[in-house]
Amino acid sequence: MRARHRSAKPALSTGWPSGDRGLTALPGGATFSPADCHMLELQTPVQFVKGVGPGRARDLAAKNIHTVEDLLYTLPYRYEDRTRFCPVRELRPGEKTSVLVEVMSTGLTVTRKSRLKIFDLSARDKTGGVRCKWFHSEYLHRRKIFRRGQQVILYGKFEPAPYGAGSLQVINPEFEILDVDAEVSSQDSIEMGRIVPVYEAARGLGTRTLRRLIHTVLSELSDVPETLPPAILERHDLMDRRAALQESHFPSAETCREDLAARRTSALRRLIFEELFLLEVGIRWKRRLARNVRGMPFRIDPGLLRAAGDFLPFRPTRAQERVLNEMSEDMRRPNPMNRLLQGDVGCGKTVVALQAGAIAIENGAQAAFMAPTEILAEQHHHYARRLFDQSGYRVGLLTSGLKKAARRDLLEELSQGRLQLLIGTHALLEPDVAFRKLGLVIIDEQHRFGVRQRFNLMKKGAHPHTLVMTATPIPRTLSMTLYGDLDVSVIDEMPPNRRSVKTHLLDELKRSRAYRFIADQVRQGRQIYVLCPLIEESEKLDLRPARKIFEHLQGQVFPDFRVELLHGRLKNIEKDAIMKRFAAGHTDILVSTTVIEVGMDVANATVMLIEHAERFGLAQLHQLRGRVGRGPEPSYCLLMQGAGTIGPEAFQRLNCLRETTDGFVIAEKDLEIRGPGEFFGTRQSGLPTLRVADLLRDRRILETARREAATLVDNFESQESLVQWAAGLSSGWQARYGLVGVG
Repeated sequence: MRARHRSAKPALSTGWPSGDRGLTALPGGATFSPADCHMLELQTPVQFVKGVGPGRARDLAAKNIHTVEDLLYTLPYRYEDRTRFCPVRELRPGEKTSVLVEVMSTGLTVTRKSRLKIFDLSARDKTGGVRCKWFHSEYLHRRKIFRRGQQVILYGKFEPAPYGAGSLQVINPEFEILDVDAEVSSQDSIEMGRIVPVYEAARGLGTRTLRRLIHTVLSELSDVPETLPPAILERHDLMDRRAALQESHFPSAETCREDLAARRTSALRRLIFEELFLLEVGIRWKRRLARNVRGMPFRIDPGLLRAAGDFLPFRPTRAQERVLNEMSEDMRRPNPMNRLLQGDVGCGKTVVALQAGAIAIENGAQAAFMAPTEILAEQHHHYARRLFDQSGYRVGLLTSGLKKAARRDLLEELSQGRLQLLIGTHALLEPDVAFRKLGLVIIDEQHRFGVRQRFNLMKKGAHPHTLVMTATPIPRTLSMTLYGDLDVSVIDEMPPNRRSVKTHLLDELKRSRAYRFIADQVRQGRQIYVLCPLIEESEKLDLRPARKIFEHLQGQVFPDFRVELLHGRLKNIEKDAIMKRFAAGHTDILVSTTVIEVGMDVANATVMLIEHAERFGLAQLHQLRGRVGRGPEPSYCLLMQGAGTIGPEAFQRLNCLRETTDGFVIAEKDLEIRGPGEFFGTRQSGLPTLRVADLLRDRRILETARREAATLVDNFESQESLVQWAAGLSSGWQARYGLVGVG
């Protein structure tokens, strides 16, 4: 019985165009000739696999699959037990299940009000019938994907149908169509009678096509070189690489189904370990190289440390003092400091960073301080000038909006060393920004920048000390991987004047109460943020837009108060003017989108009302809440949920925010809900996208892999010995895991 997946397309031409007859370029600069493809190897370009060709190779390349090795590491996202399908009469409502049924009828219906097109399918097996509905899938009807009498596998969550007592329906199920003219019981069938892998479709390539391509590759592959040292394989009882790949794609009948679902099989454990081990080797080696670089050691004595704290208008917390001592120890060494400073919103990271800047300046060096937004850079500039007023340090501000003449004068002062601290945005990275003696680089809100931007700023000096800061707390286990080339400091104590923000979850029935509370706060001289997810109305989303809320509040609810609207489509000069008016107390209520997420520091703002709070991520909600509670008055965050019920995941987020203000507790919960793939983007972290491992699910394996990687790298006496080991890896893996400089 042959299977035909929903996204399968007619095969594209497999004739080689004239441009494909010579060498084929691969990522990393390697080349491959068609003459080399008599036997498949890991670095064989995927277009030379039987059944691919140039057309499908382009579709696979869109999914970053260029070689046979890339294809083999495209693992199934789930497995389907086709040794026995669940009979329809045994289906349990609410459970995800696969059934094998026969198509009885199909049809397309259009709803009256919204004109929504719904494709309906009726199917049954010997024990009963089911209904299927696909929304926004007119193509199923137009292309006549289903025909009466077809055998089809359906996978989805079956629920009681709203019409017809006892009947079940499934919405938008995955499906695979089986052709009835094929042999079902064949011993080598990869579609039926076994545990079958299910893959995410690549552009134009369905799961069945990928399944057959991978089966072909595993059948014809000549050799699979081992990536892990024999001692590690033996120590952790790991399968060899070839067997692990075979078993991960096509599990044997004895494989535990629960282990497959939880990614706990021996085969998957080996591939997960391999990926994390090679990643950690790359991180460890970069860290070792960084420690061997000659930097700019600073003179640090008790008198200088006292001077670095004398300008503070308050006594620092114990956590701030501890972190400053950690940085001081780094900066006195001959190797450059590379440190990550984590701390919750309002914990005092900026003060500690400016103290480090004072140490650099007292040693005759300059400091650069890069922030992600102009308003935040301006606030840092204002704060630094106020703190350094008695010290005589020259502090400059560089943003893209600076006039040409002022910019020219500023850069001249900088290059001659008359400017000791330069604060700015991405404008600091411009080629004409030249320091005379850059000794310290500070980067605020590191997750807003890419790793490359960090290194580009560091290149403006001779291996300067580097401090990167983030208000997004990251669990220690993960931060050691995400920022593996950095030492980590944590400010885990809030200043005594920092007020805890009381958080309340509200619905539409309590809106009038919320408005009365806001009015009372404004009459007491306080200021208010009203945060909205959208600027304008959307046909697809039933959300209250910022512009309509602003008009409603200004014209009807608070006509006697000063209300302004801020959003990202305004010109920078308009945004800056609105923010400055609010900061100066000339605006009572600021209706805004998330442009205020970072950079607004108004001590008089005591209420943050977030419309449609269920639409925001947990970390983002925590950042937004951090805009209030910056002064001595009690502060409040009002989470206004939209009309109707909210999903369980959204409720988890809102409930977590209501129960705690601890950023690390929130970060752990955010990781649990979203998973690490979304928690931090690989572009910012510089990590490769993990193909097999999951940093949250596989934390124990990660810790073991990190220990083994440290042992491997630290026991190599020279780079040459590590080169010899890395040479056994393919060029693609060397590039992927940061081992190019090694191999």
